[in-house]
Amino acid sequence: MLGCTGSIGEQTLDVVRRHGEQLQIVALACGRRVDEMIRAAREFDVRFLACGLDEMPAPSESAEGLELGLGMDAVVDLVRLGEVDLVVNALVGAAGLRASFETLKAGKVLALANKESLVVGGDLIMPMAARVDERRRAAGLAPAAGPAGALMPIDSEHGAIYQCLLGEQHSEVECLWVTASGGPFRGRTRDQLRDVTAAQALAHPTWNMGPKITIDSSTLMNKGLEIIEAHHLFAMPYDRIKVVVQPQSTIHSMVEFADGSVKAHLGTTDMRIPIQFALSYPARWGAPVRPLDFTELGAIEFYPADTDTFRCLALARAAGQEGGTLPCAMNAANEVAVAAFLAGKCSYLGIAETVERVMGAHENAAVESLEQLAAVDEAARQAARNLLGAE
Repeated sequence: MLGCTGSIGEQTLDVVRRHGEQLQIVALACGRRVDEMIRAAREFDVRFLACGLDEMPAPSESAEGLELGLGMDAVVDLVRLGEVDLVVNALVGAAGLRASFETLKAGKVLALANKESLVVGGDLIMPMAARVDERRRAAGLAPAAGPAGALMPIDSEHGAIYQCLLGEQHSEVECLWVTASGGPFRGRTRDQLRDVTAAQALAHPTWNMGPKITIDSSTLMNKGLEIIEAHHLFAMPYDRIKVVVQPQSTIHSMVEFADGSVKAHLGTTDMRIPIQFALSYPARWGAPVRPLDFTELGAIEFYPADTDTFRCLALARAAGQEGGTLPCAMNAANEVAVAAFLAGKCSYLGIAETVERVMGAHENAAVESLEQLAAVDEAARQAARNLLGAE
């Protein structure tokens, strides 16, 4: 469990509490919240731990009897442990790409909640996942029908599409509909967004997520990243991936077929549902939350996404369509701009402006290696810092 103290990590631990007979945690990794990780290790009897920082905050909890590594090398080492069958990657940001790469390289199942793995490195990750799928089929580990399950998306939208596609022919899919809540600023104009504060942007109307993802949701960058992910996960051209705003977040995504039929995945707005399916596939275990009560649902609304006001969605789609290393540069610039906004050093509209300027200056190239992507990432981050006046 990589990123065990974040929102996805905490909800994953809750799924394990409910299904301890089927699941055993072997290793945990975190960022700064080391004490929380140690407490989780005691609760779930976990021996192997790692903190992804080069300098770990001094824990107040005793780590006696635990093997606690330091730095990203130690985090990646966890995925190679012989006892590990499946890795939940809930690391935030581009740092998660290396962990995803090494998980598949080691032949383990990757339950993916790290968007950047596919946004930045989809050209590397998807062929690796296909090879693990082949090995799982050859070893008799794959389901008799459906995907072999080497890469299970934890994201609500992609988990929904994954389930809607089960038993269907790819050639008969007309398009994918990715739903968006619209965030806290749906319906506002650009002028109304000029003085938005971080506190206002962090007040998401339907989902409980970490700060970076919550800001991305408010700018619709999150939906742009999900378009790129969907392209890689489901081998779907960009012009057949559509976004629709569904404010109640009841419909988690939809698949439209050639005959005009549409499958929609509905459920309670709780990430434990897609997390549990990623861990239980192809089985379905008892509901981790109170199921959706249709008699209490009321209306379901749909609206077009406003890409003129929320420029990040259009920028991410453009980066995905261009391909190569441009999505990596786009993602890096966004991470820097979002961090600056949260720190009060960038305006809300400045996030998209920074991303667009970094993308415009980027010299695109085909994706070749993790090392190449790391260099592109760092160059784009520095370019964004320069634009924002950061040291």
